[in-house]
Amino acid sequence: MLPRLPERTSALPLVLGIVLVLVGGVGVARMVWDRAGSASAEAPGGVDRIDRNADRADRAADPRAARCDGAPLTAPRELRGVWITTVENIDWPSRPGLPADQIKQEYLGWLDLAQKLNLNAVFVHVRPSGDALWPSEYAPWSEWITGVRGQGPGFDLMQWMIDETHRRNLEFHAWFNPYRASQPAPAGAGPDINALAPDHPLRKHPEWAVVYPSAGTTGSRLHFNPGIPEARQFVEDSMLEAVKQYDIDGVHFDDFFYQYPVAKQEFPDDGAFQIYGRGKSKGDWRRDNVNLLVKEVSQRIKQVKPWVKFGISPFGIWRNDATDPAGSPTRGLQSYDEIYADTRLWVREQWLDYIVPQLYWNIGFEVADYAKLLPWWADVVKTTRVQLYIGQADYRVGQPGPWSDPGELDRELALNRKYPQVSGSLHFSAKNLRADALGAVSKYSAHFYSTPALPPLMKWLPNNAPAAPTVTTAVEGGGVKVTWKGKGTSSAVYRVADGTAKLVATRRGGDGDYTGPKGTYCVTELDRSWNESAPAG
Repeated sequence: MLPRLPERTSALPLVLGIVLVLVGGVGVARMVWDRAGSASAEAPGGVDRIDRNADRADRAADPRAARCDGAPLTAPRELRGVWITTVENIDWPSRPGLPADQIKQEYLGWLDLAQKLNLNAVFVHVRPSGDALWPSEYAPWSEWITGVRGQGPGFDLMQWMIDETHRRNLEFHAWFNPYRASQPAPAGAGPDINALAPDHPLRKHPEWAVVYPSAGTTGSRLHFNPGIPEARQFVEDSMLEAVKQYDIDGVHFDDFFYQYPVAKQEFPDDGAFQIYGRGKSKGDWRRDNVNLLVKEVSQRIKQVKPWVKFGISPFGIWRNDATDPAGSPTRGLQSYDEIYADTRLWVREQWLDYIVPQLYWNIGFEVADYAKLLPWWADVVKTTRVQLYIGQADYRVGQPGPWSDPGELDRELALNRKYPQVSGSLHFSAKNLRADALGAVSKYSAHFYSTPALPPLMKWLPNNAPAAPTVTTAVEGGGVKVTWKGKGTSSAVYRVADGTAKLVATRRGGDGDYTGPKGTYCVTELDRSWNESAPAG
């Protein structure tokens, strides 16, 4: 969806902040949803900080990444993902109330597109606003599936999605909005608790609810109050339910914690602050509330399933350097000050496995220059284990100004490659990849996604690299059929060409086959964290 205002520059900081919010973000709120410290020596669990450049060198020297018929194995290691948004049916389903077969067919279409573009992960919106895309004990079924709040589609949609996603050897990251409890009216319940699904938790606990912006204001909605410990615990439990019950690969938040400010309205949490303020200023208290959520979710995920990744996609500006010397050379809304998200702290404390700043501005934009924000974020993660992916603004292609150039995203991806700390990109959103406005997606995918890629390794996750598979090859017609048996979560196929063995395909499971042109092939096995076996061929 297009933002409500075009990108522009203003001399007034307040206007700048508003403009940046309106043109930014998985910030679906900025496009659609709102339309009506110091570093510790170790990460949780005792994971030492690492130098990312050294880590890359170690990987290159790994003897298991040996050779295929004397040629070194080469495979791109980067996250290539797409957000699939369910709220207001932005991406999927195309409308609420579709028959189950059509819901499934449309989702498979998104997976087909991801495979066509050589992506390796999808980030699916499974909790848009206090609801769920699975049969949950904590939240009602999402209205964006059936069109009726609290009514399910008649089958376990989450289980089906994960099965189909894994069948194509794509990672499935469950995308949650922790504190949102409704969408603005008339599409959503707005500020009216009685308009929520009958089993919505805020009906049972209205004391947890906050209305912001105020009723009668465009975009008014319900939130779980981040300042009430019981509400925070409930929100965590509701998300951890999905981790416990489903074979997801990651837990993913975007940038919605405290609501983006609306006009001069104050977020109405005075009552909670008086009870739970812990002697802090209100700003520090709010930040601490969000920090507690992030830290606790991180720890609880790893306690339940150590291999599940946890990442957040925040607004692209932490603070401006005019406010804080450690900030970025920007002049826009500051997530630290306006939405109480201390994104830099989360990285420095290594509560995250990855971070995806939404750099939804063009190279050279005066207020927030992509070319200046990118190195700032690269420096933030540099001495941590946290992987840096970049949120790319595919939704902006075709807008007036710099985004009328189909090469803008191509240049941004090229710039990403100049920073070794950047480990991939995540594209917003699925419908924009399919639309391929101005041919921009075709352009950058031909340059940067022309071959398959393995997700980047996270050495702190469990390592259960399997043994090499048993491989047989047979000439078939003008090509070669490679067949293998192994015990991995997935498999990778390499073909020797021009002195190297290049990745040509991946498959889910330890057994598989691949048919390609004549040549020499090898196969490796990978565990669910993408640790790779020695090659066999």
